[in-house]
Amino acid sequence: MYSNSNPRQSVLLKIAANGHINFEPQKMTNSSRFGENTFNDHVMRERLPKDVYKKLRDTIKKGEKLDITIANTVAHAMKEWAMSKGVSHFTHWFQPQTGLTAEKHDAFLELDEEGVVERFRGNQLVQGEPDASSFPSGGSRTTFEARGYTAWDPSSPAFIMEGPKGSILCIPSVFISYTGEALDKKTPLLRSMESISLSALKVLRLFGNTIASRVVTTIGTEQEYFLIDKAFYNLRPDLQITGRTLQGAKPPKGQQLEDHYFGSIKERVLAFMQDSETELYKLGVPAKTRHNEVAPHQFEIAPIFAEANVGADRNHLIMEVLKKVALRHGLALLLHEKPFAGINGSGKHNNWSMADSEGHNLLDPGATPEKNLQFLVFLVSILRAVHKYGDLLRMAIASASNDHRLGANEAPPAIISVFLGEQLSHILDDIKAGRVSQSVDKYLIDLGISKLPAISRDNTDRNRTSPFAFTGEKFEFRAIGSSASVSLANTVLNAAVADSIDVIVAEIEAKRAAGTELKEAVIFVINKYVVETEPIRFEGNNYSKEWEKEAKKRGLPNIKKTPHALDALVKPENIDMLLRQKVFTKQEIEGRYKIKQEQYITALEIESETFCNMVNTQILPAAITYKNELLNVIQGIKELGTLLPAGSAKTEVEIFKAIVKNIDSLELGCEQIKTKLEKAEGIENVADKAKFISDNVSDLLNDVRHYADDLENILPDGLWPLPKYSEMLFIM
Repeated sequence: MYSNSNPRQSVLLKIAANGHINFEPQKMTNSSRFGENTFNDHVMRERLPKDVYKKLRDTIKKGEKLDITIANTVAHAMKEWAMSKGVSHFTHWFQPQTGLTAEKHDAFLELDEEGVVERFRGNQLVQGEPDASSFPSGGSRTTFEARGYTAWDPSSPAFIMEGPKGSILCIPSVFISYTGEALDKKTPLLRSMESISLSALKVLRLFGNTIASRVVTTIGTEQEYFLIDKAFYNLRPDLQITGRTLQGAKPPKGQQLEDHYFGSIKERVLAFMQDSETELYKLGVPAKTRHNEVAPHQFEIAPIFAEANVGADRNHLIMEVLKKVALRHGLALLLHEKPFAGINGSGKHNNWSMADSEGHNLLDPGATPEKNLQFLVFLVSILRAVHKYGDLLRMAIASASNDHRLGANEAPPAIISVFLGEQLSHILDDIKAGRVSQSVDKYLIDLGISKLPAISRDNTDRNRTSPFAFTGEKFEFRAIGSSASVSLANTVLNAAVADSIDVIVAEIEAKRAAGTELKEAVIFVINKYVVETEPIRFEGNNYSKEWEKEAKKRGLPNIKKTPHALDALVKPENIDMLLRQKVFTKQEIEGRYKIKQEQYITALEIESETFCNMVNTQILPAAITYKNELLNVIQGIKELGTLLPAGSAKTEVEIFKAIVKNIDSLELGCEQIKTKLEKAEGIENVADKAKFISDNVSDLLNDVRHYADDLENILPDGLWPLPKYSEMLFIM
């Protein structure tokens, strides 16, 4: 009787009636379309005069300052190339503090005495002027202080984003205020890349390398996400507004069987993935890997490594393209860190490394890492950075959404530690003990099956529970949230490592100045920091309760909620380091601290209002309808009196009581949430307000949802208005 008027039931019937995927064989190889919509090296070499190309190439590859005299030539060539591909508008594409990207489109059109002409000048390429007043600034900009500037980042290729009625030339840019303050996430990242380059070169020079001219940090960012049918998404206000389900009963089957991970990809999903990759290849994004993740309807895409700023840009492009293509396939892409309670959330595994200008990976241990002093200096510098500034790294991944994921038995905990693996741990232990370390060579794993080849073993295992794990020539920072920009985490990591390199190199040079031979000086200083950083080295299961206890003994913080984690950003010693590395100004630090607290507050306020609105307009009406029907049934049974056996209405009465209890509890819970939020409004200090909401509203919201979840398990299926977990996670 309920299904005729229930939108959820109609959606289920519609999805069940969907046809099969129409197969269209791929006619082009990945390499033939790769980068066709990017102003890449091939296009520049073809369209620019040789001298202009060389100057621009030196800026991109060597980090040399842009020669402004070439801007007009580059702009004209870029416009001609773009217009040949149907582009009518250009935009400076940047990353404000919202965590998303932003753009303002301008046409190439100009008016002169000859009429309408299509022109793109050098000054338009190099600099733009968007309104800065409406972007988050932490109070450093007011509404009447609207002017801001975007500035071209030539090291990240311009690209063409295709639209339904024409295409747009997107110019990757930084975003600053009228006074030169960084209002974006990219400017500090670029500063941190400069900082670590200067510091890392000191190490190379220490060991006699006079050829390398710069060092770059590289990242490869694995992106996890969920897909559900768009029709389900349209019936879930919580997913539309907050990105996560604020209500949902646990389904009988979740991920217990572990049958989704690396499983066969459904045809509808595979079609989405293939179309997404086609779009990404055209944009020059080298999408390499795709697979099913652990949770039902959870997936992953991973690109090939790139310089950190380019990798950050590409990750934003990946998220944008996945969203657009999902809609074309009638799907909704969910990037929230925990869209469904009780099953795995989504992260963004940031594979971080360092390379010199000659292409050498500086985190490659080599065949005998115990003899590779340069590698050991970099390794111990990274350990010191994580040990001394672990609270800053925790701050860099903090958000209201990531709080639901960290430590939730599928993601690293909020405790920042490092996994090195057996070989490197053994070497550092030998250094500490003063022993001569023997190389643990790679060896073959012989499966003992004649038809199968032997396989080589890496120098470390993969500890999937560690937030910061060495995985062979790179570190994997696994704690970044799936919806986050990777820029801040990499900015902090770069700055912390640069600072530690500076300290360690200074101590080595001091020992040498006192007459100590280089090798002995290096071993002496390394030994000091091997001992000092021992508390953050952990090779076991980071998910375990035992590790939480052990970490507490070691003095490692376990800050589970964002407002408290953000305090690390304004600790005097952390401010000093960030200023010393010239990554932020003090005003920029204070502004970001306030922005992040405000974003947390706003997220919790939106979630609370959305949840209680769903309770009042969807869940309670359905529950009251069934309660009244049950009441009529119970009264009817009682009217029959002695005609029925004693206790005939027992089941109906028990269900009625359960419904009444949950209805009352939901109403009371929403009143309590409202009261707490009203009390928070009276707190003027933004950090104190965020902490109050975190400590009083976050857990309350989670507790109150259980009454709604209980109602879902009690009410008739045809009456329940919201798509269920068992539907969203298993029907597509």
